[in-house]
Amino acid sequence: MSYNLEQFKDGLKELQIELNEKQISQFLKYYELLVETNKVMNLTAITEFDEVVEKHFLDSLSLCRVYDLKIDAKILDLGTGAGFPGIPLKIAFPQIKLTLLDSLNKRVKFLEQVCRELELENVQCIHGRAEDAGRMKEHREQYDLAVSRAVANLASLSEYCIPFVKKGGFFIPYKSGEIEEELNQGKKAAAILGGEINEVVRFSLPEGDGARSLIRIRKVKPVSSRYPRKAGMPGKEPLGK
Repeated sequence: MSYNLEQFKDGLKELQIELNEKQISQFLKYYELLVETNKVMNLTAITEFDEVVEKHFLDSLSLCRVYDLKIDAKILDLGTGAGFPGIPLKIAFPQIKLTLLDSLNKRVKFLEQVCRELELENVQCIHGRAEDAGRMKEHREQYDLAVSRAVANLASLSEYCIPFVKKGGFFIPYKSGEIEEELNQGKKAAAILGGEINEVVRFSLPEGDGARSLIRIRKVKPVSSRYPRKAGMPGKEPLGK
């Protein structure tokens, strides 16, 4: 199929990201795999090419607004779903070491297929819950950066993600809409978990699809062995209330 790439290229230019032909073709292949698999598995409600470009690809890549992705960072994408933001980040910045974690095994199988067909190296796809994986020594405090576009409040996301981050590293969640109230509670939760919010970057996508925010939380001290709590607790009783 042929695609109008003008919107994609304009968005990349705004983010100061340059892709070669191979990387562009990887994004197109990813889109086709996403749409084809979505016919038999619920991966995304967004399937039109221009919408996927804006709301999935460019939104995922917006991380470069607050983090230098040109370094050899070890990155965890928690609750990755169909692979956002992790897969777009890996395509655009192939030198990163990426771990994709999701609680639904069939989504993990899809991600493994994507990585095979796009020939992405140094990507680990894991089926599991954050509360369990965050206590495993091979993952606990092992990552330079944890990211998540998962739909959960900031306090819960912090408990899911901060245990994976090494001291001096970052947790950066993607948020949409108004976040002031969520930020207040999230700030308290982050502090309990050894983190501190040191930057909030607000922006809009090229087509003006609502407010977006990237919250940069720095890990300043090791997380207590009490966290994460057992499965289900971070969502039911968020820290910081």
